[in-house]
Amino acid sequence: MRDAPTTPESGPAGSGAGAAGTREVQELLSRTAIGVFRLNGQFLAVSEELARPAGLTAAWWQVLGAVLHEPLPVAGIARAMGITRQSVQRIADLLTERGLTEYLPNPAHRRAKLLHPTPAGREAIARIEPGHAALATRLAAELGEEAFAETARVLERLAAAMDTLTPPKP
Repeated sequence: MRDAPTTPESGPAGSGAGAAGTREVQELLSRTAIGVFRLNGQFLAVSEELARPAGLTAAWWQVLGAVLHEPLPVAGIARAMGITRQSVQRIADLLTERGLTEYLPNPAHRRAKLLHPTPAGREAIARIEPGHAALATRLAAELGEEAFAETARVLERLAAAMDTLTPPKP
């Protein structure tokens, strides 16, 4: 038996996913993307506010936070954060110049040093903690703890699903 023909508008023939279904899923993708972009802007704005009293920016906080529990190479931080290696490298170098991080030898790779927070870096993050805790408490009160936890799970699932996709070829 031969495979049913596929068209971009309808999906596989006989699948029931006609043009209307395609438009609906495209709308869902658009709504999701717009929501994530809006949230990104909101989180960046609040992160800048929380980080400023500690002498950090949101981007510095992001990179420093990535290595609080274990030293990582710049490429590993970039992968975990979904940002470019070059931008992480620039921030890591700035954090090191300011004494907030240091580079350690990497036993797994001679050239890819590990970024590690210094005591000053840990102190900077500690200064953010009260505002971070207050925001978390306010969000939990607004959403409800169960819905807040579900939101985190859904976003983690969405990120994992996006990781499995490759950009469509033109």
